[in-house]
Amino acid sequence: MPFTYNRTVRFQDTDAAGVVYFANVLGICHEAYEESLEASSINIKDFFTNPSVAFPIVHTSVDFLRPMFVGDKLLISLIPQKIGVDKFEITYEITVGEVVVAKAITRHVCIDASSRSKHELPDEIVQWLETNRRDAEKPVRCGESSAVGGFPAVGDW
Repeated sequence: MPFTYNRTVRFQDTDAAGVVYFANVLGICHEAYEESLEASSINIKDFFTNPSVAFPIVHTSVDFLRPMFVGDKLLISLIPQKIGVDKFEITYEITVGEVVVAKAITRHVCIDASSRSKHELPDEIVQWLETNRRDAEKPVRCGESSAVGGFPAVGDW
């Protein structure tokens, strides 16, 4: 089942037009990622501050389907997927009420923190991937058609 994270849009998240600033959407997605790690008993302080391995983001994309405003109650669903021995991808779906307002992807590669060379995913991350992937549907990549259940396809707003 996908991991879900609830978040309220704050004034600081928005731009001069009163909608969530595009770059802040990735920050919100990263909050959901951190919460999912913590929910899987991964110590996020150790994970991010003194790691023997690191997981830099090597690719991102976001599709904006509807604007998000101050006070909106967001539900961020994330589904991580292993895509190699040293990398994984997280698909995020952001909804307000029953409406999908954005979809995002972050792709991460595992590296040795000292040498910066690729490294096989550690067991705790493989376990996190399996736990959060279990029973989840296949994620829709940004740019693919997603017109299901009455929600608009990418680029239909």
